[in-house]
Amino acid sequence: MRRFARAGNRVIFVNSISMGLPSLSNKDLLPRVVRKLRSYARLARPTPEGVTVVSPAVIPFFGTRLARAANRKLLAVQIGKLARRGGLTRPILWIAIPTAADMIGQFDERLVIYQVSDKYDANLMDHATDLRTIRELHERAIDNADLVLYSGQKLLAEADRGRERSFLLEQAVDFDHWSQVGSGKLEIAEPVARIPRPRLGYFGAIEPWLVDQELITRAARERPEWQWIFIGNKSRGVEIEALPNTHFLPPVPYQELPRYAAGFDVCVLPWDTAHSFTSYGSAIKVREYLATGKPVVISPLPEYESMGKVLRIARTHDDWFRLVEEALQEDDPAAAQRRQAAVSSGTWDARAEWVSNLIEKTLESSEGAGASPPS
Repeated sequence: MRRFARAGNRVIFVNSISMGLPSLSNKDLLPRVVRKLRSYARLARPTPEGVTVVSPAVIPFFGTRLARAANRKLLAVQIGKLARRGGLTRPILWIAIPTAADMIGQFDERLVIYQVSDKYDANLMDHATDLRTIRELHERAIDNADLVLYSGQKLLAEADRGRERSFLLEQAVDFDHWSQVGSGKLEIAEPVARIPRPRLGYFGAIEPWLVDQELITRAARERPEWQWIFIGNKSRGVEIEALPNTHFLPPVPYQELPRYAAGFDVCVLPWDTAHSFTSYGSAIKVREYLATGKPVVISPLPEYESMGKVLRIARTHDDWFRLVEEALQEDDPAAAQRRQAAVSSGTWDARAEWVSNLIEKTLESSEGAGASPPS
């Protein structure tokens, strides 16, 4: 969206409708409520690239027709008013979550894009909305979209409807931003620099069902010298927080993250891929890790099986111990260059150009050649 805005398009980014709050017994309920209230307080705000980011007020429940009808009205009024103020008419509507399906048709949109980035009806962990409802909304979004973009190969391979309108939109990387880590010239961020080596670094979501806590607990016993660094929002109830060699740092602004990654000895993705939901992940951070040139060890994800020549893929806990040791001993500049080369052409600029061409072709076929560009 930043790339689209830089190219002169008017972009309103709605952040974020969600799929509903967790159940009352979920330990992450209160932090989720607090984060949502904080986002409401920010209302609409511009980014330096020209994107208008809006956090509209909604009822955080989607399990009933009444709640969804109320949210449809709330969102249509808030976003519609903002769009009119910005001079947007007949916009392109791009939705990226099933609960946004109710917005299709609310803005006299010229084109509807549905981006599928997760196996939504396999998410049993962080919301209490009935999965059948999620599945019905997901199918409705597919049936009413002009384009369906899948962020992962496994998601696309299992798509059973709308195939003729479906495409793979792979994750990308801000290569120039992350490749500076490999120069060796960045000053390591102080919170990382004070942690002893060797450092195994991770940034992103930290959830008890996502991170392989059994692996890290075992590593605390068998490799106590390994220091695990986790950067990002941490859910309450992460048991490994009490371990002596785990370090949890708060979220860091994107522009500052390379200075933190510069202090990692190995970049890791210790996900528990036994969960069906997790196995569909196409974690952007893997490409960002590769762009740094640092050694990378990850849990097995179908999305990255084809990159086994530049990634170390640990299929068992024993593999994790062996591959991390191997990565810590690596001393081959050519290996770092191969990792960077594997992702250097897969930039967000390239993805934005590809999507732009796909949108133009779709508009031409639906409206005829010579259609005016979208606003």
